Amino acid sequence: MVTTVQNPGGRLIGMPGLPPRQQVPLAEFTTWRVGGPAEWLAEPTTIEEATAWLDWAHQNDLPCRVIGAGSNLLINDQGLSGLTLCMRRMQGVTLDKRSGLVEVLAGEPIPSLARRVAQAGLQGLAWAVGIPGTVGGAAVMNAGAQGGCTAEWLESVQVIPIAGGESFKLTRNQLEFDYRHSRLQHEPLLVLSARFRLNPGHDPQELRRITSGNLSKRTSTQPYTKPSCGSVFRNPEPLKAGQLIEDLGLKGTRIGGAEVSTLHANFIVNTGAATAMDIDRLISFVQARVRERHALSLHPEVKRLGFTTSA
Repeated sequence: MVTTVQNPGGRLIGMPGLPPRQQVPLAEFTTWRVGGPAEWLAEPTTIEEATAWLDWAHQNDLPCRVIGAGSNLLINDQGLSGLTLCMRRMQGVTLDKRSGLVEVLAGEPIPSLARRVAQAGLQGLAWAVGIPGTVGGAAVMNAGAQGGCTAEWLESVQVIPIAGGESFKLTRNQLEFDYRHSRLQHEPLLVLSARFRLNPGHDPQELRRITSGNLSKRTSTQPYTKPSCGSVFRNPEPLKAGQLIEDLGLKGTRIGGAEVSTLHANFIVNTGAATAMDIDRLISFVQARVRERHALSLHPEVKRLGFTTSA
């Protein structure tokens, strides 16, 4: 079924299935709880739907931006033009307990995947239980914590060009992984699914114990009770971004409703009325202070959408 919707410019647009939502506040879709409206918003639940929406945007000359769980993401207060494709409802996991092979759709929450594979006796993702993102986002960012990272266990991803085209596979080596980095950060590709190869045959009870311990450690040392994006800056190894910021006495520093967390200095929290501009300015302020004192640059893990300048 194809639906047509009259857009603000008067053009009739054909689209797959149900029409997208219009002028949707994106603050509802980010863990920082900030961001202006999406001109058009679609939430595919299958690979076929995601592909159809990409084709629709391409056919109508609309820019398309992809978001997942909304962590590590800062969206401009003015919102986003074109189509915003939110992948968080495209979930699904199949696993083989004998081989350790796990196939996952891109919108699957990485914490739920970590718990599910632990229950199946598959070792490798206990570190991921506290990461507030999706499998697709984890592949793009090479997400990691507590000594583990996505690149160690990811075998391949299935991707498709955002501008339209056929899907194809990228293997671990082709993804050019580095610390909190992959080639997917610089190429206009949408992750559709991922394949992990984990270690089978472990005691599920022991894996659950380790996974629960990792989650408890993260929740006790990080500000989980206030909206944030997770860690804001990459660690300038071997140094720790949070320690550098704390040593400068910046915990509790505020701009508008944005605050450097008093619990963990590499987190910026929304105290209740922050705007994306407040957060963006506070990120820049922290970067400037660290640069002045230590002559080094802190690079954000945060993806900025709708901004005209880079952080």
